[in-house]
Amino acid sequence: MAGSALDRAFDALELLASHPAGLPLAAVVEALRIPKSAAHRLLALLSARGYVHQDEASGRYRLTTRLASLGFRFLALAGVPDIVQPTLDRLAERTGELVRLGVIDGDRQTWVAKSQGARSGLRYDPDMGAEAPLASTASGQAWLACLTDEQALMLVSRQGFPAPGAHGPNAPRTVRALLERLRAARERGYARVAESSAPGTAAMAATIRHPASRAVVGVVSVAGPLVRLTDARMDELAPAMLAAAAELSDASSSSEFFTAVGRASIGASEPTAPRPRAVRAQH
Repeated sequence: MAGSALDRAFDALELLASHPAGLPLAAVVEALRIPKSAAHRLLALLSARGYVHQDEASGRYRLTTRLASLGFRFLALAGVPDIVQPTLDRLAERTGELVRLGVIDGDRQTWVAKSQGARSGLRYDPDMGAEAPLASTASGQAWLACLTDEQALMLVSRQGFPAPGAHGPNAPRTVRALLERLRAARERGYARVAESSAPGTAAMAATIRHPASRAVVGVVSVAGPLVRLTDARMDELAPAMLAAAAELSDASSSSEFFTAVGRASIGASEPTAPRPRAVRAQH
């Protein structure tokens, strides 16, 4: 990963973010493909700034919580928790499943907030801060369905389709399969997947649009075990999720963060896909 010192610093941070237990210097050298002396200087600088810590016993380098603290501070000052958390909590209580907020940031979607509605039994509860796989998740497909097929495929090409054996057995692995999912999401009014993101799980998602620009600024999703979150159950819960998405859309106008996201969103100044039809609960 040749590049400037700044590029190398970000490469190191992103590498260590995927290894919570830390990595030895040799592993960092191999992953970044830089000389050992350069890697040592880089890690020493990041350690001096408080972003990396070296364990005295093992010599391994790991991230500190400083990056996470910066992220949480930024979201808090932008008012994101105040805007979204009450709505997420109500939807989680209504559905009894995990509810998450994904924020659009350029060509990425990142989960930044959640509320767990499952109080007992099976629980699906992944970590926050992860980038959503666009092709295989309900959150990703909900966003892609609001773009043109060309824009959607451009975004997916950056991440790539899931490799065989990765994600769930129903994850779309071809352009044709993905476009079929996006057409179904547009017709249904929300995205819905089963054993696509991961085996044994299901999820549904709807987009959040800035009320002024109509750009997609986020996605709200409901996810849980497939044994509970069947297709029929998701259709039953869809009106509550869509109502929460509409509530978050209205609230996003009060946040400079969401306004800025809307201006930078892909397709923000271009015609989006037709707005999905309203969904009624099925009994």
